[in-house]
Amino acid sequence: METINGNVDVKGVGNASAVSHLVFSITNLHIKTHGLVNFVLFIDDKEVDSIPLYIRKG
Repeated sequence: METINGNVDVKGVGNASAVSHLVFSITNLHIKTHGLVNFVLFIDDKEVDSIPLYIRKG
């Protein structure tokens, strides 16, 4: 899978927190086995989190 690169400007007002939601559509992704798949999120070349996806045996 190719790396997705881009920029997002998130600006709060004063001391308030700010939130931005990102949605990605991944096509032609084939997962051939059941179990756990992790999508890893990197920001500025640093791993910041991972998103687990549990695939059940069908």
